[in-house]
Order: sequence, then structure tokens, then C-alpha cells
Amino acid sequence: MKVMVIVKATKNSEAGVMPTEELLTAMGRFNDELIQAGVLVSGEGLKPSAEGKRVAISSGAREVTDGPFDATTELVAGFWVWKVASMDEAVAWAKRCPEPMPGEETQLEIRPLFEMEDFGDEMTPELRAQEERQRADLESGA
Repeated sequence: MKVMVIVKATKNSEAGVMPTEELLTAMGRFNDELIQAGVLVSGEGLKPSAEGKRVAISSGAREVTDGPFDATTELVAGFWVWKVASMDEAVAWAKRCPEPMPGEETQLEIRPLFEMEDFGDEMTPELRAQEERQRADLESGA
């Protein structure tokens, strides 16, 4: 199964406080462990929401809002995508994570990604073929 591990934002991450060399080193070691275990699929840190935009979509309308955004604890500061055998394995890896925002409580949220079979009969053979083609195109860099 694949999961997304969401690193929630904090006041410091939203203020643009950059990680120390020690934290970057610790995170690098942790990512190396994830890679060696075949768990890490991808992962990135995000710049503060002040540098972002939101696009609200409703009834055909599109509304763009510039950051920064309120409710810091609801914002995302970074993420990983992991391939794990179970949610228990994902939790075990998350417990080994270096403290992402030293001095502040940081939450990691783990969410399973949908698999094609989760969509039932709505995932027709044609849609399945389209999805498989798109994944192949992404992997090949097409």
C-alpha cells in the first residue's frame, strides 16, 4: 500500500525559519534509511503559504486567493509518499522520524492513497487502461 505522510506546518515553518544543518543531516539519514528499506517513493518540503495561492472551484467558477493562509496547524509544510506493507509499518517509520520542527509540536498525518480497485465498477477497463498509461508516462518522463 502507498501512504502520504503529511508534515503539518508550524508557526516557524510558516515564518520561513530554515532547518539547521543538524536537522538537515538527521533528515538525510532518515531518508537514506527509507530508501534502503524500499519505502520512500517521493518527498518534498514546501515553502511557507505566503508564497502560495489557493484556487477555489465551485459550480464552474474559479477564485484565486493569495497566501498566507490562516489556521497554521491545518497547513502542510512537507510530505513523503511511502510504499509500506501496512498502516502499522507506516506508523513505525513515522515514530523514527527526526523532530521536523524542533521546539514546536509537529504532527505527521498518515493517509492511505487510493488504489484502482477502491473505485469498484466505476473504474471501467477503459479508465484503468488510461490510468496505467498515465502512470507509465510519468515513470518514463514522457
